[in-house]
Amino acid sequence: MFKDLFSLKGRIALVTGGSRGIGKMIAAGFLAQGAAKVYITARKAGPCEATAQELTAEYDGQCIALPIDISTVAGCDKLAAEIVRLEPKLDILVNNAGAAWGAEFDEFPESGWDKVMDLNVKSMFFLTKALAKPLRAAASTEKPAKVINIASIDGIFINPMETYSYGASKAAVIHLTRRLATKLIKENIVVTAIAPGAFASDMNKAARDHADEVAKRIPSRRIGSEEDMAGLAIFLASRAGDYVVGNAIAIDGGVVYASAGLEIAG
Repeated sequence: MFKDLFSLKGRIALVTGGSRGIGKMIAAGFLAQGAAKVYITARKAGPCEATAQELTAEYDGQCIALPIDISTVAGCDKLAAEIVRLEPKLDILVNNAGAAWGAEFDEFPESGWDKVMDLNVKSMFFLTKALAKPLRAAASTEKPAKVINIASIDGIFINPMETYSYGASKAAVIHLTRRLATKLIKENIVVTAIAPGAFASDMNKAARDHADEVAKRIPSRRIGSEEDMAGLAIFLASRAGDYVVGNAIAIDGGVVYASAGLEIAG
């Protein structure tokens, strides 16, 4: 009954922003669990190709680089057209590509608002829409297709840093996840979200460069590991997560729900 509960054997996945950080952790986790192909995107071709080669060499499956900028609807459509050209179906879409911006309230620029909201929310919606056909082709009652949106704990609680558009965008991702889940579950496409806390990445330089200091403000007393992130993504992408619909799961060492009143920088 429980054989291959977490297996991704033979599945085809796309992870946006997959060349580094959380996206790379998830791509590696999928390949480790038997995914046949994991496509990764990034704006910069060099790092995208390098990560694809690294992960292909390490695992049995194939990691394939598609260096396309998806910060515009045209970019989303270009990526979707490439996936449709290469694959008849898409089992898993991970909407991970994102941006952040910090500035004082009185100085916060329109460009810092638009860049973040466009990539974190608008592109997430329009890429999912553009990939609906291959997702539907993969989906069945017995084996649903999966869409996993990467939100943040900053969309659940108030980060003391002045990242106005980022927090708003991630709260929007969580609500958009619920709305998409309501629509797409009827077509056997399961939509969920992951809300990370402190993981080492270029977006979270504090966790990357000052892990010990950040860990002091986390109930678990450490930042998140590659295994933590990959484990949750594998759960949601596999048979184990088929009945989890519309949820946004915080993975943060207890910052949001066990912080005991501590001030936490996520």
